[in-house]
Amino acid sequence: MKKKKIIFLYSEVVGYLIPIFKSLVEDYEFEVHVVFWDKNRMKPYKPVGTKGVFYYPSSNYNRKQILTFCKHISPDIVYVSGWMDKKYLHATKYLKREGVPIVTGFDDRWVNSFRQKLGAFLFPFLYKKYFSHAWVAGVEQYEFASRLGFVKEKIIFDLLSANTEVFDKNKYEEKHLKKKTFLYVGNFRKVKGTDILIEAYKIYKERFNGDWSLVCVGNGELDKILKNVKGLKLYPYSNEQELINIALKSSVFILPSRNDQWGVVVHEFAGLGLPLLLSENVGAKCTFFINKFNGLLFENNSPEELAQKMKEFSQMNYKDLKVMGENSYLLSKRISPQFSVANLMSVLK
Repeated sequence: MKKKKIIFLYSEVVGYLIPIFKSLVEDYEFEVHVVFWDKNRMKPYKPVGTKGVFYYPSSNYNRKQILTFCKHISPDIVYVSGWMDKKYLHATKYLKREGVPIVTGFDDRWVNSFRQKLGAFLFPFLYKKYFSHAWVAGVEQYEFASRLGFVKEKIIFDLLSANTEVFDKNKYEEKHLKKKTFLYVGNFRKVKGTDILIEAYKIYKERFNGDWSLVCVGNGELDKILKNVKGLKLYPYSNEQELINIALKSSVFILPSRNDQWGVVVHEFAGLGLPLLLSENVGAKCTFFINKFNGLLFENNSPEELAQKMKEFSQMNYKDLKVMGENSYLLSKRISPQFSVANLMSVLK
């Protein structure tokens, strides 16, 4: 019997993809082949060895070689992360003509911008020939895919999931909510609102006499502004277990992004039972966040309001924080790697 095969034509491989690959191998008996960008990466992550999963650096292949590779693998289904890589598109155009389902991912939110409206007009003519299905992260991404011309029968959900086997508060001793610590994990960039966070934290400390500390984990162009800030602890990019150890010493997770299409970190720290403090422009809030149920929301690009919400959190008692943390955990169960893969497999006849 012919082994079922899937090809992922990916940009950057990140840790939360590994459970997706493992589920395909263990639950659906697939052979998984992953082509990935290995140059100019934003995150210093190296894929871990997993039985039945094979990795291929994209830089080893030109356009013609990628197509030859795909023909040799002869996949039953292909996933391609967007339409920015012309080498990948060259292969998917051929494979789609051969009847192979070509699934593209959507984590972009529909915001009704001129650029998006222009893309919605041009996409059916320029790009639809490369894909058969859209795999979306959430409801805002569903709208984007729909506006680009994908009919509802060709749109599937739950593109992005945290590693819910690892990011599960019930597997760890619960004592973090008493630690009086805010936590941020992500790139240190303006789009992620790192500068907003630092300004807000200074207001919280100086104007409101706040006594909570701030922990920031990551790397990026704004790392200099995080140094020598009173009450702030800085850690470099960390693996899953290191992140969990840090989170277990934290009380509230903050994501201050100016624009975050999704934000898997929201799912991860909801799974660890942390209350959330989110910018209104975080895409994942539509799934893992309900204002005042498991966290607080602040106006985008407003350090003043973020500082005020920090103050509100620091004035809550342990019982209120615990209830919010339990609610975060409850909402984290809305998506899992198993749900993600089941959606992907629904494409096959």
